[in-house]
Amino acid sequence: MKTIAIVGGSVAGVRSAEALRAAGYDGRLVLVGDDVHRPYDRPPLSKGFLDGSVDEDGIGLLDPADDDELALELRLGVTASRLDAAGGRVVLADGSDVRADGVVLATGGRARRLPGTEGVEGVHVLRTLDDAVSLRAALRDGAPRVAIVGAGFIGAEVASTCRALGLEVTVLDGTDLPLAPALGRRIARSCVDLHAAHGTSLQVGAAVAGLATVPSGEGRRVVGVELGDGSTVKADIVVVGIGIVPNTEWLEGSGVTLDRGVRTDAGLVTDLPTVVAVGDVARWTDGAEAGTHRHEHWTSAGEQAAVAAANLLGGRGSATFRPSGYVWSEQYGRMLQLAGHPSVDDEVEIVDGDVADGRFVARYTDGAGTTTGIFGMGNPRMFGRFRRTELRRPA
Repeated sequence: MKTIAIVGGSVAGVRSAEALRAAGYDGRLVLVGDDVHRPYDRPPLSKGFLDGSVDEDGIGLLDPADDDELALELRLGVTASRLDAAGGRVVLADGSDVRADGVVLATGGRARRLPGTEGVEGVHVLRTLDDAVSLRAALRDGAPRVAIVGAGFIGAEVASTCRALGLEVTVLDGTDLPLAPALGRRIARSCVDLHAAHGTSLQVGAAVAGLATVPSGEGRRVVGVELGDGSTVKADIVVVGIGIVPNTEWLEGSGVTLDRGVRTDAGLVTDLPTVVAVGDVARWTDGAEAGTHRHEHWTSAGEQAAVAAANLLGGRGSATFRPSGYVWSEQYGRMLQLAGHPSVDDEVEIVDGDVADGRFVARYTDGAGTTTGIFGMGNPRMFGRFRRTELRRPA
């Protein structure tokens, strides 16, 4: 291949460029990103960048040495509008195109918003660097009450940062126990308890009906979140953290299958053999279970990049994606870590520490006694030990 185009400038795109070079590709490499900023890491946006302890330089994914080593052409601030597979090109919204023999789809997703909140002053999502800059400015602007819709990792991390800044925080979640589908009820309860222990009000089973707003200039400004039971949670700032929508619209009619993401085989290859997908946008087929999966995890992006690069350069079937299942989050001074693929029906055993202290390691085991996952809170050293000794990565 003389030219490979990577569409998407976040970690999945950058890791794909690194993987292609590591695999020996020495042709032209073009990275197209709709963000005007140089590629940056997203995890700090809800933590160090949001509280001001990390600046923009501190979250960059590429430094000058990387630029030289990767020989990567950056086309930033321009959106891909169409994939012309037959013509071998990625068409861009500014009317130009990138001619390519191979394409890596790494377009990720955009933050899901509450209906009717576009343009309402004081309502924020957190997905991009510009989102984080806007939210950080608002938090510094004397807004003492923050309501966060969604108690997943993003919502919990923002709550943690806001509490550290001395703000009054309420987290609203429609489920009866956030994170239970992923972690099981016992471990999810320990994560939920962190909120109360640090002064955050968590309201579960809270169905959001709408926003309370008042006139502001030519528009509206939020003053609270209206719930389904008729009550209102007062708020100067509302942060919506309810997941993402995969960026796939531009691929309609391209020849790749779209199914709540980009459908691929077990090697991240799409219906088109010279097009692969990685990161948040990739929905791959698990041959063993005949199911499909899409992971919105930082670790998965890097793991997928190596597999996709191998199959793009060596042909379909050169490598198979076997996710480690490793994810992490930092909340209230605690590192939360999960590795493996536990089920909500698995047995949970505390193998080190004490849940009551908020520092422990738990092991998940299935009905056959096989370790399926390891979870750690505030105990990264012991988490790493149990992960190495007891959790076997899928072959």
